[in-house]
Amino acid sequence: MDIYQLISQRQSDRAFSPQRIEREVLDRIAGAALLSPSACNSQPWHLIVVDDEEKCAQVSETLTSIGMNTWASQAAAHIIIVEECPNFTARVGGWLKNKHFPHIDCGILAANITLAATHEGVGSCIVGWFNEKHLKKVLDIPSRKRVLLDIVLGYSTQSHRNKSRKPRSEVLSHNKY
Repeated sequence: MDIYQLISQRQSDRAFSPQRIEREVLDRIAGAALLSPSACNSQPWHLIVVDDEEKCAQVSETLTSIGMNTWASQAAAHIIIVEECPNFTARVGGWLKNKHFPHIDCGILAANITLAATHEGVGSCIVGWFNEKHLKKVLDIPSRKRVLLDIVLGYSTQSHRNKSRKPRSEVLSHNKY
């Protein structure tokens, strides 16, 4: 599958089979994520791959405990993205440009995770709505750290959906706004 087909096939899946994901597959997905670019090569992230069945259930509970994401209980695995401090150059550059580069960098990281998962035949959904305090407790994440995203993973039972997008003329221009 070429990169354009891969991007086209990637979707947010919210229904998964009970099949476990092999550790080797998860390691390849995480490895692809760790190749993500970042401002000043700061790599301001820490990934936690959760594939233990009991831990997955506990992590899923942090997504569903507030009445959202009830489908997450079907997850075979999670990749948790924890924000880390950027290096000095990225911090100074962010301050000068009024941009928080770690958020941008972790967004790129999340995209690489979902594309690698799609390549492996694994469905994914990026989730930002969870009980962060409870998630930190479940995964022993220091209280001063910020959990940005949970990438929920599993073998999807959903069929491919066509993407609904705004017309190009509304979101794309050349050489000027």
